[in-house]
Amino acid sequence: MESILLIEDDTTLAMGIEYSLKDEGMEVEVKYNIKDGYSAFKEKDFDLILLDVILPDGTGYDLCKKIRKESNIPIIFLTACDDEVNVIMGLDIGGDDYVTKPFRVKELISRIRATIRRNKMNNNRIRQEDTISFGSIVINIRENRVIKDDREIILTPIEYKLLLALAQNPNRVLTRTQILEKIWDLSGHFIDDNTLSVHIRRLREKIEDFPANPKYIKTVRGVGYKLSCKD
Repeated sequence: MESILLIEDDTTLAMGIEYSLKDEGMEVEVKYNIKDGYSAFKEKDFDLILLDVILPDGTGYDLCKKIRKESNIPIIFLTACDDEVNVIMGLDIGGDDYVTKPFRVKELISRIRATIRRNKMNNNRIRQEDTISFGSIVINIRENRVIKDDREIILTPIEYKLLLALAQNPNRVLTRTQILEKIWDLSGHFIDDNTLSVHIRRLREKIEDFPANPKYIKTVRGVGYKLSCKD
């Protein structure tokens, strides 16, 4: 049984979500502000957090940052803000997905289960594999750290997921759709090609010696990207 922490200040919406998730066999605990939501997170193990962005005592972004210092629990943002800037912000600070209001309950349930499934698969992979190395770069999967020439490279959560997805498929071309599915386990319909290109560019700026002439992250024009492991 999936255990969900719902942090949403709209009581009517919260009740509707709670009812629908329980009807699907999920266990749901509802909190209406950041303070109570964080306390619930500290007291109990949940499989996923549904987190509203605008809350009475702060923003879901702030709570997400706080939780990410302690846990990799999957977080799905619930918000009325669907512009690209807010989407990127939510994903960059550690959100796993982003659902805009109003939404269809069946879609939300599908995203919840897909996110939990992906998280479990990632955890299993981490237990099987400690590090991935290519060139002068080492990805420490257990610690979610990237080292280049004995120096840690600071990546955003979405940049780390992107690099890991490519590194786990060395010398293999991944289409844009495949990359989005591996990162979000969804169709990625709310993330356009330009947004993915921005993440690729930022990642190259951090790991490549010459970002304009990348050694590792290669563009396969008209298809997608691949991680080249040749020296």
